[in-house]
Amino acid sequence: MISWHVPRRVTPLLDGRITVSEMHMGINGQRLDRSQMAARGYTLSTTDFHIVVEIPVGSPDGYYKSHAPDYQYHITYFVEPMLEVLWREDDTQDDTRYKVLFPIMTPLMPQSPQVQDDTVPETRVFSVLLGTFLHDVELRNITFSTGVLTIEESNAKGFTVQEHSLANGSKSFSLQVPFDADVVLKHNPERLVTSYFLPLIFGLIVLPEETPFALEVDLQASLQDIVLPIMAGTCDQNQFYISVKFGSHGSNFKAIVGPRELMAEMAEDYNFYENGTHLSLILPYTAKDALLTAESVKSRIDLLLLDRANDWVLADLYLACYFPLKATECHPNGTMTAVAVKVESTRNLKPSQLMLKDQSCTPQFSDDRFAYFSFSVNTCGTTRTLFDNYMMYENEIRLSYNNNKGAANTSPVDPDYRQTISCFYVVNETQTVAFSAKPRIYEPAAEIGTGQLMVQMRLSQDPSYELFYKAEDYPVVKYLQQPLYFEVELMHSTDPHLELIAENCWATLYEDKTSLPSWDIIVDSCENRNDSYATIFHPVVSDSRVLVPSHIKRFSVKMFTFTKDDEVLKDQIYVHCDAVICDTSSQADGSCRGQCVHPPGQSYSRPAGVKKERRSTDSTRQWQISSGAIILSNL
Repeated sequence: MISWHVPRRVTPLLDGRITVSEMHMGINGQRLDRSQMAARGYTLSTTDFHIVVEIPVGSPDGYYKSHAPDYQYHITYFVEPMLEVLWREDDTQDDTRYKVLFPIMTPLMPQSPQVQDDTVPETRVFSVLLGTFLHDVELRNITFSTGVLTIEESNAKGFTVQEHSLANGSKSFSLQVPFDADVVLKHNPERLVTSYFLPLIFGLIVLPEETPFALEVDLQASLQDIVLPIMAGTCDQNQFYISVKFGSHGSNFKAIVGPRELMAEMAEDYNFYENGTHLSLILPYTAKDALLTAESVKSRIDLLLLDRANDWVLADLYLACYFPLKATECHPNGTMTAVAVKVESTRNLKPSQLMLKDQSCTPQFSDDRFAYFSFSVNTCGTTRTLFDNYMMYENEIRLSYNNNKGAANTSPVDPDYRQTISCFYVVNETQTVAFSAKPRIYEPAAEIGTGQLMVQMRLSQDPSYELFYKAEDYPVVKYLQQPLYFEVELMHSTDPHLELIAENCWATLYEDKTSLPSWDIIVDSCENRNDSYATIFHPVVSDSRVLVPSHIKRFSVKMFTFTKDDEVLKDQIYVHCDAVICDTSSQADGSCRGQCVHPPGQSYSRPAGVKKERRSTDSTRQWQISSGAIILSNL
């Protein structure tokens, strides 16, 4: 309530005895009648010495004004009442009319704007309402954990900032921010729970002075929204195959393979691959982090995914598989070879300390996992037993023990490690061989003739080049940067003077070998040196399948795909090659210079938009061959 006290006698305006004959109250210079005063709650009264006008704070004849001293929000109320008084002097009977207009402003009144947190955690959006403020307050900016944004910048970033006008002329402001925004801080107080924090400072000003003040707000919400990663694994005869589907943390976890954390330097050994939603590992059963057990042999790999901050176990996988192991081989020349494997039950075993019954017979080769022995059946303490029509040779791989004098002997008790090895040979065996001879009339000679040669290109399943994909296996699915092992072979020929050269090889997006876009893999018989993942040529040696190594060329490239503006055009490629057959015995055959004899450091790649043209050679010596489709896996 505002109380305005005006003296009843205003000196020296009035000096003698007076009588107040009229009193009127008004606002802004306009007189009010009694009904208008009653409707507004105004009163006009007198005391012995004063005329008193009372006006409620907030009456409609005045107005509120915002202020921000010391950056804190305050308001004042302003009103301009009028008092009109008519006096009559008793001595003279003269009338005096007195009118006063008196602007009044209340002292500063602190205001604490209310903060209404309307956040519903399940919607994953922070929602807050600030108010109320007078009409002369404006929201200028908001300070987030990442910095200060204007209202326009906040809305452009995907946050919803709105101003709400109320019926009484005041206003409020609202803000909505998604939980996933970069300005929201996150913390995991429990394994499956995420706490979201949104610290805010609202920057406001009072118009027209543009006096600034601020309001600090901290919002918090919790959700049980953690999705844990999922692991799966399979085995074949040689390797573990492990895949991990990421959860809500993405790849933000530690992977513990066996006893060790998976580090970058281990990635190549374990064929590590990650595409943003999954990761995969391919480990041989003899991997350093695998645990070999004695049954037949069984190998186990343990994989843990740990939260980086708290070491909580997010997922675990224990994959155990049986693998074939040829521990002993018996050779026709009377030689035995044996492999001893370090297993989980003898973790402290050092394979290099193993020996045969004759302690001078130690491994020909050993590492921290295996020991390899090769010896004749009549050495190293091997025993011989004859039964029926077989001769059995037997020995034993064991540990050595040292007595107090330092001499090596065998423990009288069962040793910590013992592996019996044996070979069986047939004692008596009869084989019949028949032959006949016919005198030649003349010495044989080769005749010049014509014929057809065949060249094929195949994709191997692994670097051993023993198993190849068949026609019905295409399209073949591979991971990004997974090696592709190709073999180009001259078929049905045993002529050692012929050599196959992989002259040009390239990849295309479509089956048509002349289509665009394309990318060079081999150029003029050499790798494309402009490729960050250069083609690798693999040596070819004679074995049971390869009779003439010069008839085969092997190379590998890493799986890739064609992109444009960082977008994958199509998740498949086709590989094509020009193969040339040359005569190594003819110096005149210029095409037989060998596979990649150019000076090192020279670049040979052509632009991807240029079509490949066949070299002008005899068509009977050059073939074009292609592989089936190879599809990029999204796993």
